[in-house]
This record gives sequence, C-alpha cells and structure tokens, in this order.
Amino acid sequence: MSTLVVPSRFCGPPVSANGGWTAGELASHLDTRLPVRVRLRQPPPLDVEMNVTEADGTTALLHAEAVVAQAVPSPVELVPVDGVDVETARAAQASYAGAARHPFPTCFACGPDRAEGDGLRIFPGEVTPVAGRRRVAATWTPDPSLAGTDGRTSQAVTWAALDCVGGWSEDLLGRPMVLGQMTARIDRLPEVGQTVVVMGEHRGTEGRKSSTASTLLTADGEVLAVAEHVWIAVDPARFS
Repeated sequence: MSTLVVPSRFCGPPVSANGGWTAGELASHLDTRLPVRVRLRQPPPLDVEMNVTEADGTTALLHAEAVVAQAVPSPVELVPVDGVDVETARAAQASYAGAARHPFPTCFACGPDRAEGDGLRIFPGEVTPVAGRRRVAATWTPDPSLAGTDGRTSQAVTWAALDCVGGWSEDLLGRPMVLGQMTARIDRLPEVGQTVVVMGEHRGTEGRKSSTASTLLTADGEVLAVAEHVWIAVDPARFS
C-alpha cells in the first residue's frame, strides 16, 4: 500500500483538491501504456495522507476507508480537439469568462486569484466552433517550480492543465460544475518554459452531466496529451 497527499497549492474549490491534479497523481500509480480513466467519488481533501490500494485491476484512493477516487486502464480511443495557433489561443484569453466572476477563483488550474508561478493561470476563451461544437483555447507556459528532474512537468500537473479547460467549454458561470470523471492519455509531458496551446471542446450535455474534451499541443501543433471529461452540475456553496 502506498499513500498520496494533495498539498493545498493544488486546490480546486477552496477546501478540496483540484480534480485533474488528484486524478493525474492517482493515475501515476498505474503501470500501463493505455489511457487511464479516473472517477472521483467525493471531493479529495487537502494536506491529508490518503491510502492507495489495488484490487481486481482497480486502483483506489481511500480517505478514512471512504473511496475518494478509482482509476483503471482504459482502451478507449481519445479524440483530440482541433487546435489553433499560439497567437489565436493567446488572443482568445481576453474573453475568458472567469476573469471577472469565477465559481472557484483560487483554483490551481484556472483561478484568476492565483499568482504567477503559483497557479497554472490557464484562462481559456472562445474560438471558432468545429462541427457545431463550442471550443475554447488558451496558452500555458509551465513555471520552473513545476519542473521534475527531466525539466518537464509532472503527470499530475499535466492532468490539471487538461482539466478545467474542458469545463470552460461549457457555461461554467451559468452552470457551475465539478469534475466527475476524467480519462487521459499523455504522449509527452510538456517542457517547463515552453509555451503550449490548451484546447477545450464541449461534446454534449444530459441532465446534470456535461461531456467535454481537452488537448495540449506544442506551438507546432504536435499533440502532447488528450483528455475527455464528465462534469456534474453542483451548487458551488457546497464546496466552499
């Protein structure tokens, strides 16, 4: 049995962890070349030691015996979001809906209240739809504080970068949501100091659930990582 702690730096809502970071850190415990699907069962706590167990092909994250998240290899074919160039993505950030009003403004990935070098500050704005699907785009230049020994970001940080951009392809202000499930494939971890394009795309809504996708691309258009998400509409007051 191993353990996992989510430091408070990696919060989503103020009192719980960023879902993408938590999912990515749990996924790093799996030895697989397949994409990994993580289901979040309850808000992951911050600064608390949790146990990571494996049984019957499922890796589980436990807090006081309660299941926080479960991860499994997934053979699903993840479809990347069509990218835009760096200039288009950078210009789109001016229309970021969360700049003036945000359900969780201190979120590690997309919170405008996070300082440069502390949060990821990924601020996606709308770009031209493809096949009728709403798309958003932003740029992200990983901070040196996020570097591993190889000069690249960690798996957990990369999953975090793939997380909220999907949510912003839906109406997060009119329909606040939290991450319920995320499936991701990382082809290559982003290099610290190298600007990447972060894309999000809305792929459907049914009841309280919304389906989205996200992709990280180099400035030359190479796909670095792809994810698909299921979001659950919530009352933000329950998470503050």
